[in-house]
Amino acid sequence: MTYHRKLFTTLAASSVAMTASLAAAQEAPITIVINQSPWFPGFQAVVEKYEEDTGNTVELDVNPFAGSLEKQRTAVRADESPFDLLIMNAGFFVEFYTGGFMQPLTDIDPDFALSEDIYTFDDSTCWNAEAKTITCDGGDLLSVPVNPNVLILHYRQDLYDEAGLSVPTTWDELYSNAQALHTNSVYGISQRGQRGTFDVTYDVFPYIWSHGGGIVDQQEDGSYQITINSPGTLAGMETYLKLANDVGHPSTAGQTQTNVIQNMATGRAAHINSVPAPGLFDDDTKSMVVGQVGYAPPPGTAEIPSATPLGHWLAGVPKNIADDKKQAALAFLTWFQTDEAQRAYAEAGSMPVSRAVLTSEMADQPKYRWMKAMAEALPNARLTFTFPEATQVLAITELRFNQAIGGEMDLKEALNTAADEITKVMQDAGYDMPAPEPLQ
Repeated sequence: MTYHRKLFTTLAASSVAMTASLAAAQEAPITIVINQSPWFPGFQAVVEKYEEDTGNTVELDVNPFAGSLEKQRTAVRADESPFDLLIMNAGFFVEFYTGGFMQPLTDIDPDFALSEDIYTFDDSTCWNAEAKTITCDGGDLLSVPVNPNVLILHYRQDLYDEAGLSVPTTWDELYSNAQALHTNSVYGISQRGQRGTFDVTYDVFPYIWSHGGGIVDQQEDGSYQITINSPGTLAGMETYLKLANDVGHPSTAGQTQTNVIQNMATGRAAHINSVPAPGLFDDDTKSMVVGQVGYAPPPGTAEIPSATPLGHWLAGVPKNIADDKKQAALAFLTWFQTDEAQRAYAEAGSMPVSRAVLTSEMADQPKYRWMKAMAEALPNARLTFTFPEATQVLAITELRFNQAIGGEMDLKEALNTAADEITKVMQDAGYDMPAPEPLQ
């Protein structure tokens, strides 16, 4: 259900102390379209702080994941967008870049730049239209990251202490630990397997990447290769299924992200690989495991280290809005990058996009113990899809992965079927891409 929150400040503009990096004059009101997610409350709190600090007004148009995406697609194609900032997901931002819908931020203000403390997340903030490549080397700055949203291993520190377990760095070690903690009342691990927009596909990336697999991989020459039915992807999914079937939730194929997080919050899971939600886990009104959740990068294999998918979020300004709205949107993005804003974001329970904050003294405080795991995982984080047909590919992978996890299709059959279907999507889109050899 879509709903709106308009946030008002009672401070008079004349009484607001503006930082040197922000314009002294009050900016035009702006509207931000955003998804409802575990990190949204933190973003909302930061928006409220922005209003208090500046006297400017922000309206948040908050939607489910798919609803937010559809609103953005409609908005950029309208005569005038009703939204002044789009909060774009890592799975879909490329289609907004390649479509030419986003305003280069230095066209709004030539002096605007991404702070050196802010991650570029595999250069996903930039687009070189001539080369048709995601790169900040010669590319235009089109967005500012607003949330890292990578997968992190969550584990029950109290159960680890009782059993004398060490934090796993490989899937084999995780399996052994999950076996030791799996009981009638606690799942050894809870995994997301439900079909959605970018759900189960997102969560299986650490498994398949660490086994040398993929889905559709970009080669050094810029071409693409379908790898969803490669031996590496098969091995990664076999590891996923071994955990699910032996020490996991009895209905992994039906588990959503919300289910997985709640399994940890209610003490029903010893491990989850999930986007962090520390504010929830340490809230004694919502959690039974306050202070008991530990954090680490996702496991890898002995041959290939941990790699987590970038499911991050980027804020971009659409071209089809008035100039004063563009200036106002940029004023918010300037403020959002400051150390003060990033620390407030963390204090509100969300993930900052500032390297300086993640590696600051805050990380030594128990409340922010997740920061070190995030800082360790981000250097190995990878973009998942770098082509505009990602939506069509995801419709295939969400179905086929879910069917394999639920036992509706044999795993090899599901991967081969997905490979054939993805080949057709890419060939129909004009890519010179032969069909891969099927798994036998």
